[in-house]
Amino acid sequence: MALEDYKGVFIFAQQVDNEISNIALELLGKARDLANDLDEKTVTAVLIGSDVKGLTDKLAAYGADRVIVVDDPELKDYRTEPYAHALASVVKEFKPEILLVGATAIGRDLGPRVSARLHTGLTADCTQLEIGDFPLNPVPGQEQKHGQLLMTRPAFGGNTIATIACPDFRPQMATVRPGVMQKIAPIADAKAEVVEFNPGFVENSCYTKILEIVKEVSTVANIADAKILVSGGRGVGSAENFKLLDELAEVLHGTVSCSRAVVDSGWKPKELQVGQTGQTVRPKLYFAIGISGAIQHVAGMEESDMIIAINKDENAPIFDVADYGVVGDLNTIVPLLTKKIREALAKKAG
Repeated sequence: MALEDYKGVFIFAQQVDNEISNIALELLGKARDLANDLDEKTVTAVLIGSDVKGLTDKLAAYGADRVIVVDDPELKDYRTEPYAHALASVVKEFKPEILLVGATAIGRDLGPRVSARLHTGLTADCTQLEIGDFPLNPVPGQEQKHGQLLMTRPAFGGNTIATIACPDFRPQMATVRPGVMQKIAPIADAKAEVVEFNPGFVENSCYTKILEIVKEVSTVANIADAKILVSGGRGVGSAENFKLLDELAEVLHGTVSCSRAVVDSGWKPKELQVGQTGQTVRPKLYFAIGISGAIQHVAGMEESDMIIAINKDENAPIFDVADYGVVGDLNTIVPLLTKKIREALAKKAG
């Protein structure tokens, strides 16, 4: 493998039902940072689907300089074999140095299969990406390679952080957790170079047939999009006691979320879980109420603009990451806080 033949930063631009997924826009933002660090001018999005050419302008608005479109009826709905064939074929043809894929249900299925076909490594569920030297510290007798993609992810249940590189194979591949990277502000009237590419699709024994698609109807809010989150942990005490958090969230026009302990107890659905095994969120305001602050939870919310913690244990780890902390009984503090905010809002409106 001639590593010098591989150039540029590519992202897999996931779309579902002909709508670009947020993770694709987040990956474009990080791809631009990586490209700048590598002195690369072009960020490329790989768009795969059927009748998806109309989505290229949105990708351009969020930072794509070039969009490679693989458009074929076989790609109408996500299926492992045709999508893996499409993305692997693009990589073989265009030879990117870096390929980023979202750690979504689709990306977690697609990424490993593409990396296996390309005989390269894949670091899964990354929370940080940067360009640097590897090994991180010089090792006697071992070459330290520069300009490597350093991929950081939680390991051993979130109790440690691992930084991984792939210095000997290309592309350097990573799946990236949704909500971790930031989108750029959209660029008005941006246009990207559009390259149409189709490797051809011949059905084989690995092709599956979709007999029926049943859309899940969910009334649960998407916490990844919330600007204000009121999050509760085991310390809330019971499912019934979450009404205190519901009332605070209502007055703030926010959304209730929770820790894994709450989900494991059956108090709230999995869709509301923040943390390493839940969702990564980045709201403007995050209330951590009755949450101890285990590293697995903190990994999912530490990038919030402002964190306010309420806990009766003054030594709770959550106070280490909080901007403001209140030590005391949440059953007293939360209703009082809700009352004061409601009064302030009423006075402002009056």
